[in-house]
Amino acid sequence: MKTILQMVILCALVGACSRSGAELGAPEDLGDFRLGHNVVVAENVTKGPFSRNAEPEELQAALVEQVDRRLGRYEGDKFYHLGISIDGYILAIPGVPLVASPKSALIISVRVWDDAAGGKLTEEPRQLTILESLSGGTVIGSGLTRTKEQQLQNLVENAALAIEKYLLNNREWFGDAPGPVPGAPELPDAAQERPSARPATEPA
Repeated sequence: MKTILQMVILCALVGACSRSGAELGAPEDLGDFRLGHNVVVAENVTKGPFSRNAEPEELQAALVEQVDRRLGRYEGDKFYHLGISIDGYILAIPGVPLVASPKSALIISVRVWDDAAGGKLTEEPRQLTILESLSGGTVIGSGLTRTKEQQLQNLVENAALAIEKYLLNNREWFGDAPGPVPGAPELPDAAQERPSARPATEPA
């Protein structure tokens, strides 16, 4: 069984993502999903080899922002909470020979909670491996062409996209999209507003 460090090394050497998470596009069909608590932890993160340093708080803040940006667009009536652990990362350094030049990478584990049911939707977290987007500048290693901040931004954008895809692949968790009940009387706009405040409880 690979350790987190071995997985970070492997994914950083094999390639890059084909799609960038920077583009949002139109929201997909995610049923009755509304993002509740977006909790990211990085206390036990593993820094891979040939990597610039990033503080846990820096990693957390960057990923929280992008998950909010991508998944906060969904306007269902039911809250679902995300618990995300950042397990490992590489922010490729400059100056490494081309043949050994790693790509930047991020490994995260994701849990999903159903607020109404008061429990997790899966017993085990789903681990996702995130690679930087492929471009002319990253083929030879982004350490030569991008700053640490640019590398991290690209990774967390792609991570938020990967989480969205994971949720879409489990679309059955979220039920039907909200909408008017057939035959129901039309309500004033204020009465039709969906909940905007997040629940008071956080996932354990």
